[in-house]
Amino acid sequence: MPKDSSIKSVLIIGSGPIIIGQACEFDYSGSQASRSLMEEGVEVSLINSNPATIMTDPVMADHIYLLPLTPESIEQILQERQIDAVLATMGGQTALNLAIEVGKMGIWDKYNVKLIGVDLEAIELAENREMFRKHVVSMGMNVAPSFIANSFLEGKEAAQKIGFPLVIRPSYTLGGTGGGFVMEEKDFDEALRRGLNASPTHEVLVEQAVLGWKEYELELLRDAGDNVVIICTVENLDPMGIHTGDSITVAPAMTLSDSAFQRMRNDAILMMRSLGNFAGGCNVQFAVNPENEDLIAIEINPRVSRSSALASKATGYPIAKIAAKLALGYNLDELKNQITKTTSAYFEPTLDYVIVKMPRWNFSKFHGADVTLGLQMKSVGEVMAIGRTFIEALQKACQSQENNRSGLGADKKEWIRTDDILDRLEHASDDRIYRIKDALRLGVPERTVHKLTRIDPWYISQIKSLVKKEEELLKFNVPEDIPEDFFRELKEMGYSDAQIAWVLRVDEEAVTKQRKKLEIRRTYKMVDTCAAEFEAKTPYFYSTFDKENESVPSDKKKVIVLGSGPNRIGQGIEFDYCCVHGLMAIKEAGYESIMINCNPETVSTDFDVADKLYFEPVFWEHIQEIIELEKPEGLIVQLGGQTALKLAKEFHDRGIKIFGSSYDALDLAEDRGRFSDLLKELDIPYPDYGTANDVDQAIEIANRVTYPVLIRPSYVLGGQRMRIVINDDALEKHVLSIFKHLPDNKVLIDQFLERAKEAEIDAICDGDDVHIMGIMEHIEPAGIHSGDSSAVLPPYSLSDAVIEQMKEYTKKLAFALKIKGLINIQFAIKDEKVYVIEANPRASRTTPFIAKAYQVPYLKIATHIMLGNKKLKDYDIIKKLEGYAIKVPVFSFNKFPNVDKQLGPEMKSTGEMIRFIKDLNDPYFREMDKQRSMFLTM
Repeated sequence: MPKDSSIKSVLIIGSGPIIIGQACEFDYSGSQASRSLMEEGVEVSLINSNPATIMTDPVMADHIYLLPLTPESIEQILQERQIDAVLATMGGQTALNLAIEVGKMGIWDKYNVKLIGVDLEAIELAENREMFRKHVVSMGMNVAPSFIANSFLEGKEAAQKIGFPLVIRPSYTLGGTGGGFVMEEKDFDEALRRGLNASPTHEVLVEQAVLGWKEYELELLRDAGDNVVIICTVENLDPMGIHTGDSITVAPAMTLSDSAFQRMRNDAILMMRSLGNFAGGCNVQFAVNPENEDLIAIEINPRVSRSSALASKATGYPIAKIAAKLALGYNLDELKNQITKTTSAYFEPTLDYVIVKMPRWNFSKFHGADVTLGLQMKSVGEVMAIGRTFIEALQKACQSQENNRSGLGADKKEWIRTDDILDRLEHASDDRIYRIKDALRLGVPERTVHKLTRIDPWYISQIKSLVKKEEELLKFNVPEDIPEDFFRELKEMGYSDAQIAWVLRVDEEAVTKQRKKLEIRRTYKMVDTCAAEFEAKTPYFYSTFDKENESVPSDKKKVIVLGSGPNRIGQGIEFDYCCVHGLMAIKEAGYESIMINCNPETVSTDFDVADKLYFEPVFWEHIQEIIELEKPEGLIVQLGGQTALKLAKEFHDRGIKIFGSSYDALDLAEDRGRFSDLLKELDIPYPDYGTANDVDQAIEIANRVTYPVLIRPSYVLGGQRMRIVINDDALEKHVLSIFKHLPDNKVLIDQFLERAKEAEIDAICDGDDVHIMGIMEHIEPAGIHSGDSSAVLPPYSLSDAVIEQMKEYTKKLAFALKIKGLINIQFAIKDEKVYVIEANPRASRTTPFIAKAYQVPYLKIATHIMLGNKKLKDYDIIKKLEGYAIKVPVFSFNKFPNVDKQLGPEMKSTGEMIRFIKDLNDPYFREMDKQRSMFLTM
């Protein structure tokens, strides 16, 4: 069936600020959908309140509305635009809930707007737990015994009927919010209250727990003709009881029998076809009894889900892009496979490789949090790795996590106390996969590991194979002793050179040198959706150790952009925004753009954003081999946050060109001692400081600069382990904690300026001129991390003299550091005197916010300047804002009920939104400023 020609304009609803359970995967989905609709000549309007997203960029839609996700905002758009249809399946639970609310208010009917992709009845069927249960049972499928409860009394009655253990699942919530297992009756009342309060409809499902069952997800597409394809089957390594967002997942399914898969497949298709008016992407979750393979349905999500981005990157099949076209009325067989360009979209991808998704947690940011994993999602990001085998992909995933691991164990972070390890196996936390390896290494039987974790024995045996290989490796003293076949086998199992070096207790460079001498090098395979059955056109690659290399370098000049790896607090979606704009500029400059990243949620890892994509860990060994193969003109490290910046020294030492600011400039800004010397030389005020290598030095410095002092480790992100302390005892305790967790770091001690205002500037320098992109004044005073503070653009209470001082210091620093590209400088203002707190010679967290506020493509401009083919004088970028833009941080404290919510120098927010006001009399702003006044007078 051809597309519905009556649909000429579509409104896409975004997902809002990043929160735990709803991250940048919906930026990826929304961006794909918008581009897909525009390809069809549809006028696209898009609403989202998140300034850090690519989807809210002017190039992504015809009309962008950076507004709160409320019915009032929706009605404002419908009054301004002739909207024919709304697509609410690309913005996660937030978009669906808003579509339901607007529908109940009669707004869609009032403006004659129809929902495409899914109707309200289908949403209601999937989201209402009782309706879903009855519906699934009516089709002859099984569900766990359960009862719906809308009150405390009903919940108590349900628990009495079911017995313990049981599960509480609130309706219409995200990321398992408010849900959880209840093992004993004494814990039930509190858990029930939490679940009822979390549900916007005050409704929970009280369900029998199926602890230890295996969990699977299927990603499907359905068209208006009732054709269905299964894009990907994802197996959770962790059993039921751990939220799928917190579970390590694997595709294709490794331990599922064919008969069970066929039953699961048939049930998923039947469920999807029963949804009524539905055309697009869908996620179905099942649980399987490991004893007899009995199957029960858990839930169905009639929208693009968190796993859709993963499935898209795992298979190469652009689910959101195709789903958007299906919503217009197309059938699957009318659309092309975007990878092969020749076959139909009505096919099921085939994988000749294995992908492993591993979540990324930030428990260190949530002091006092319960780190036990359960039904409520707690991870803040994820990585994906691709290998020829499960174990190779698992090791690569560990290398991608940005937690100083060289792979799965075989490094200096192994545990040796058996009791502690066994406790970690039974009570899952963020490090359980590493503790499984430790347990097996210490001789704990595989059956005991299975009994404690309920993880399938096949996965445990795979990890045990690593232990056996390391025992064999211990027979050799130096890399030169390792036989070539065994060396190759180690690399095929995903071992990094650093891991091999650790086992042998030799230098990593010695291992690398011997490996290359034996010609054991990575080759690159294409992700083609069809296991090489058809020729693929898309240059999307992963590495392995194989004989044939499918990545053939072109003879064009190339530039590599290093991505920012997994999302975490302090380094999120905003750096992916920066990378995408960098790739656009590189193409405009005539270079071949190459992207290296390992985050499946991002737009930068979409198959058609860069000229060439390497889905690889942002890990030195992997990057080095890509550089050796592609021989680029250089790399850009200013766009990928601290992840990319930390690798700059490696490039500098090896003579690899860094575009933009030099390594010396990057290092000088990070080295507090050198940076303060520069400030002194430039006659720029700064808080008194000192650098300590031990506790005694730290106490001596603190007493010299006088308390209170700000303590922080060097070279960290998002204010990691930063604290304000007021005496020697508190200082000693915290400094010891830093050295324990970050033993290679120095500790910086700065005098803390009490009751000072804080502000920051983002600027671009081309070596000759400096352009001030934006000046932001923080609502909260100095002492609260800039990422956790609301910021107003332009400043609203700083004097002209202070602003001029800030501009003067910015220009002085940009020229002194020889910045070529971006710089962010943070200031404290006390008694009209301006102090420089720090400078970041890279894209900052606020860069996308400023770009969206002024509607200027600053990241593309900065990239052209880094490449050296443009100057600031080539651009007309002097813009004025009518009114003010406010950056408002968003937190996910609801995931951690007992956590310390006090804001301070360590960042805790997971996302942000933008709010525009006309003047300072706006009630929203007046309330925020009142809070600031309270802070400053305390």
